[in-house]
Amino acid sequence: MASTSASAGALLHHVRTGRARSRAELVALTGAARNTVSARVDQLIAAGLLQEGGRGGSTGGRPPTLLRFNSGAGCVLAVDLGVTSVDVAVTDLSAQILATVGHPIDIADGPDVVLAEVDRLAQKVLAEAGLTPADVCAVGVGVPGPVEFSTGRPSHPPIMPGWHDHDIPGAFARYGCPVLVDNDVNVMALGEIGVGGSAEDVLVVKVGTGIGCGVIVDGEVYRGAQGSAGDIGHIHVPTPDGRTVLCRCGNENCLEALAGGGALLRDAVEAGLPVTSTRQVIELAAQGDGPALELVRRAGRTIGTVLAALVNFFNPHRIVMTGGVAQAGAPLLAGIREAVYGRSMPLAARALEITVSDAPDLSGRVGAALMAIQGYLDGDSVHQALAR
Repeated sequence: MASTSASAGALLHHVRTGRARSRAELVALTGAARNTVSARVDQLIAAGLLQEGGRGGSTGGRPPTLLRFNSGAGCVLAVDLGVTSVDVAVTDLSAQILATVGHPIDIADGPDVVLAEVDRLAQKVLAEAGLTPADVCAVGVGVPGPVEFSTGRPSHPPIMPGWHDHDIPGAFARYGCPVLVDNDVNVMALGEIGVGGSAEDVLVVKVGTGIGCGVIVDGEVYRGAQGSAGDIGHIHVPTPDGRTVLCRCGNENCLEALAGGGALLRDAVEAGLPVTSTRQVIELAAQGDGPALELVRRAGRTIGTVLAALVNFFNPHRIVMTGGVAQAGAPLLAGIREAVYGRSMPLAARALEITVSDAPDLSGRVGAALMAIQGYLDGDSVHQALAR
């Protein structure tokens, strides 16, 4: 099926994601005139965004000259902002990490303190990669709270006191480039589908201090009307034993209050386990400790009851688990699968894959980079680069 757009940005996107490798393939993919495609490809080559090299397989005539994306034509800053730590990376235009640094922070110190630290780390990674602020084409930032995507401003974030309506993009004004900000789970979801993208419907579920869900529809992040799609941590869950637990949002028995990282630690301490952090509970489970294993599996079953409802409603191709608690791996997955496959309609669950992320600690940085790259290359920036 031919695509409708043959803009320079669209052609670049097709080569960048591996959908087309020559002018002929771009013509076939877009249905545009050969000379139109060729002229725009020449512009992209002149701007340094595409390169020619090598010959493709012949289908009878002269073998086509292969096109490839020049991922070294610029760099982006990727910021993965958590509640207790921040990771800053500089990547090329294919989201390959060139340099990265992490540092403990407290998100409750507020935007001025935290973003000053982010700026310091950004300068450090640029210097380490031998780059300057002038090389930065775009900035991507993931934050642990709801964001109005169009403005990049947090909206009443429950675990980010002092951040409501803060102009995060303004903190990066000196780079003079697009700054994209989104909720950390949406950013992780982009990281999970990767550079090549995907045409699938996927739920990326982050289980850390809180619980959130990135919704991918036809390979694109679905944000909803106000940008709060996927906030599954505050769905009400009845407990089998009838107990009630107060959530930090003020309601009772939210999913997060029963199965998030804080809940796992609270239940482990109540059960008498010698732990002072969620990570220690996960490590005990990994060592085969019976009570810790059962707590992790129970959290999985609780999360699974909510995911089963989402599977019946959304019918995704797959669910990917990420975040600190997801590093528990097998016991968490066992609980989730038990609930999801037990409660989902047979048709919706028939081909459903439920897996743990291959790189849960990296997907935030890779996703922030990909979001920045999309903002730079798939927007008006390409046309501005060509005009220059």
